[in-house]
Amino acid sequence: MRSASLILAACAALSATPAFAQVAEAPSRVFAPRDLFGLEYASDPQFRPDGGAIAYVRVANDIMTDRARRSIWLVDPKTGAQTPLIADERSNSRPRWSPDGQRLAYVVSGPSGPQVHVRWMASGRSAQVATLEQAPSDLTWSPDGKSLAILMLTAGEPAKLGAPLAKPEGATWAPPLKVEDRMTWRADGDGELKPGFSQVFVVSADGGAPRQLTFGKFDAAGPLAWSSDSRKVLFSTNRNKDWERDSAESEIFAVSALDGTLTQLTHRVGPDRAPEVSPDGRQIAYLGYDDAARRSYENVQLYVMGADGQGSRSLTAGLDRSIDAAQWSHDGRSLVVSYDDHGVKKLAKVGLDGKIQPLAEGLAGPALDRPYTGGDFSVARDGAVAFTQGSAERPADIAVAGKGQARRLTALNADLFAGKTLGKVEKLAVTSSYDGKPIDAWIVTPPNFDPAKKYPLVLEIHGGPFSAYGPYFSTDNQLYAAAGYVVVYSNPRGSTSYGAAFANEIDKTYPAHDYDDLISVVDAGIAKGFVDPARLYVTGGSGGGLLTAWIVGKTDRFKAAAAQKPVINWTSQVLTVDGANFMADYWFGKMPWEDPQGYWARSPLSLVGNVKTPTLVLVGDRDLRTPVGESEQYYQALRLRGVPTAFVRVPEASHGGLAVRPSQSAARVQAILAWFERYK
Repeated sequence: MRSASLILAACAALSATPAFAQVAEAPSRVFAPRDLFGLEYASDPQFRPDGGAIAYVRVANDIMTDRARRSIWLVDPKTGAQTPLIADERSNSRPRWSPDGQRLAYVVSGPSGPQVHVRWMASGRSAQVATLEQAPSDLTWSPDGKSLAILMLTAGEPAKLGAPLAKPEGATWAPPLKVEDRMTWRADGDGELKPGFSQVFVVSADGGAPRQLTFGKFDAAGPLAWSSDSRKVLFSTNRNKDWERDSAESEIFAVSALDGTLTQLTHRVGPDRAPEVSPDGRQIAYLGYDDAARRSYENVQLYVMGADGQGSRSLTAGLDRSIDAAQWSHDGRSLVVSYDDHGVKKLAKVGLDGKIQPLAEGLAGPALDRPYTGGDFSVARDGAVAFTQGSAERPADIAVAGKGQARRLTALNADLFAGKTLGKVEKLAVTSSYDGKPIDAWIVTPPNFDPAKKYPLVLEIHGGPFSAYGPYFSTDNQLYAAAGYVVVYSNPRGSTSYGAAFANEIDKTYPAHDYDDLISVVDAGIAKGFVDPARLYVTGGSGGGLLTAWIVGKTDRFKAAAAQKPVINWTSQVLTVDGANFMADYWFGKMPWEDPQGYWARSPLSLVGNVKTPTLVLVGDRDLRTPVGESEQYYQALRLRGVPTAFVRVPEASHGGLAVRPSQSAARVQAILAWFERYK
């Protein structure tokens, strides 16, 4: 009981800090916590095949439910004029045009669960085309417009051991035993997974009963694609005997929409996925890589093979960047792809000869709390590309690239930002003290910045670790800046978008020399002349939480720290994470019992005896990616050592959902700022 009261007292002390007490906010000229409810962003733009309209998902926050609401809008690519197409109390997503552009399929999430609807554009009428037992995770039109292929879980029976006793009529007994025999039985954001397997179905576009095409105790994975004659559906799966243990392996298969006959099209070690059939049906593009070396990181390459699976070749082997998505041009002579380069997501056209032609850059994704790269796109028949475009000053809008420069069509946050001064984001030149490598970094200065003053500095660290920050909008960084802090963030070694060699600097050694890179970023910030070197703070989430704990175990330079959803003990992490079948194999190469010292040497817990920095520990109480036990270990260890600490749990939040609800995202940043203010 005493331990529980300590946690409650610590959290109460944080929330009672006068500077961040929960009081009604007056209109602000800087970005404020309440503004999180006003933010909107665009996602999943889909060009009508003739290029005459773009359907996209517009995401806005509902202040009364504290949740995001998704609606489908149309935008004219010539004028930018917008029309709400499907906007109601339900959440609507995944718009997909029929090949003739006369209908739009989409997913509706309502009281009966997610269902597939089709809208007839001429009449403006919509209908549910099938009653689904589970939520569809993908859908795509057949080229003849007669059918939709969907990916959906088929329910299975839970594992059992022994026969339960017969309960007397009217008796109240304890719940039955829960028996588990799957390797992956939980997933962050989903919790305990329902028993069963994801399978491919087809349903008539005019409505009817879904017909199952794939069977067996194997998961089918999307995105799905149709053959040009509408007779086959292509997907990826791992149907090997030990598929549960090899999470990175998959092959591309084709299944007959007539009789369910399966044909395997790729045959190699590595994940082959995302098939895209050329307009003439003769070639299949797909994404993947050779996994023979089993390194922590590999660039995903774009491949093309014959429709029969023969003659596979890479089109991007010379790019040294990882391809995120690809779509054929209408003439079948090239593909449009997206990839990260130096922290910026770009669009390019890749010819069948491997030549690359830049199209646009600045694609932005749905992440609002931190400045991660991301973004979606689609291609019209005339070659125009619709994509989500953002910057350091705004979240994702809809833009179009064609002949000439890209044009932004929407300005979803213009009203919110009118009259507000944001923190300014600029590039920061950094050279690592370890080996002289250039490290991409950015610095955010507070609104109404005065270079003659001395400001406290926050080092904010990305997770992954195989991911990338860039010059993108971030609510966390803007709130830190609005509170009077200079913020620095970077892509230390191991980050993506700089080539395979840079990413694999941390292969089997993470956190490796990220410490040197990050401290070099801090020193570069101090060298600007307006940072107070006596007021340094550090925070980060996931891999950034790990590095926060690692840093305070190595230096006392920081006045305070906030480790968010950290990895603390690699042995317990890899044996309780929802991806245990990947992490131990690819990030360590050995199991914990085979190399206990190696695991311990890379664990921040091994350095806790050095920590003197007041360190806040924060985690979602439904986190399955860096399970709550990791944060609990660190909090308890710091308490036992007498290091000032507090433990903040975000109710009902997963690892990926720590900042999904605006009220919690704001409260999380306020708690971190209150902690930093305590140690000025």
